[in-house]
Amino acid sequence: MKPSRLHDHLAEAIKDPDPIRVGDDLICLRFETMKVYSALGAVRHLLDSGAVKPGDTLIDSSSGIYAHALALACHRYGMKCHIVGSTTVDRPLKIQLEILGATIEQVPSSNNLQLDQNLRVRRIGEILRDNPTYHWMRQYHDEIHYLGYSAVADLVDDLVPTGPLCLVGGVGTGASTGAIAAFLRDRGRDVNLVGVQPFGSITFGAGHTQDPEMIIAGIGSSIEFQNVRHDLYDRLHWVSFEYAMSAAVDLLRTSGVFAGLSAGAAYLSALWEHNCDSSRKHVFLAADTGTRYVESAFARHAEARPMNAMRPREIESLDDLAVPWSAMSWDRRESSQLRRREFPSATPSH
Repeated sequence: MKPSRLHDHLAEAIKDPDPIRVGDDLICLRFETMKVYSALGAVRHLLDSGAVKPGDTLIDSSSGIYAHALALACHRYGMKCHIVGSTTVDRPLKIQLEILGATIEQVPSSNNLQLDQNLRVRRIGEILRDNPTYHWMRQYHDEIHYLGYSAVADLVDDLVPTGPLCLVGGVGTGASTGAIAAFLRDRGRDVNLVGVQPFGSITFGAGHTQDPEMIIAGIGSSIEFQNVRHDLYDRLHWVSFEYAMSAAVDLLRTSGVFAGLSAGAAYLSALWEHNCDSSRKHVFLAADTGTRYVESAFARHAEARPMNAMRPREIESLDDLAVPWSAMSWDRRESSQLRRREFPSATPSH
């Protein structure tokens, strides 16, 4: 039997995803915490370039996944870590962060995406004024967070070595789906990139919409994310909490994969894209486990809609966005084309 690889740190051990076949030509990359790739790559780059040194304090804002990833990266490289978190950073994660040596503070509770993110960023500004030696990781803005995902592109390339691909996942900062697709394209692969967003996110022009249910943490934004490269994306799906929850329940029920709401939204979108274009192998990202959504989502599994009862509203204009699920051909446009009324009409590919 081939011996298991011995790792020097947990961060290295947990970063690699488990690839799981969940349907014909449909693969789930199930991560325990995907942003470890981003955090490790960014911290290594900062140390190698001399921008920071061991013992320095790194600070950033997070709804949960990145907080864990940055704390692990700081622990791995002998850095200090300070997190300004949302209330989605639950007690089990908060205790882990504290034991890892990170300090964490949480902004007041809010179900408003804009208020939550603005409060966190404003608090970081206050901390930096009092502690000018701290280094702000700027996960929402700095392209160094792309670097670590080159290794994920290698994994996908090995997993599906030939043929056209479709990668589906939450946009978030853009430094996961965007980075993986960009690195694969640099290798000469034919990759369609499908981004998933919640309603209310301004990143792809849905700021005028609102989900009547809770926020899907981590995949949308009410403030500008400067490291999102809009021109990498071919298609966009906006998915409500209700539909994401229903798909996450189905993913667990049919495949055993216990993953978060963003994974449910990506799974739902990937199934639709595969039904429309079966010539490509479809890979979707499950960025974290479903643990923090047990009470808010999975406990409501009796309310889950059947998968065949959900289908997107295919739109040509951002003015036509509507809950619970809308999809649009983005066709690798620049961010300058986000204005709703002036958005050029596109012929849907499906």
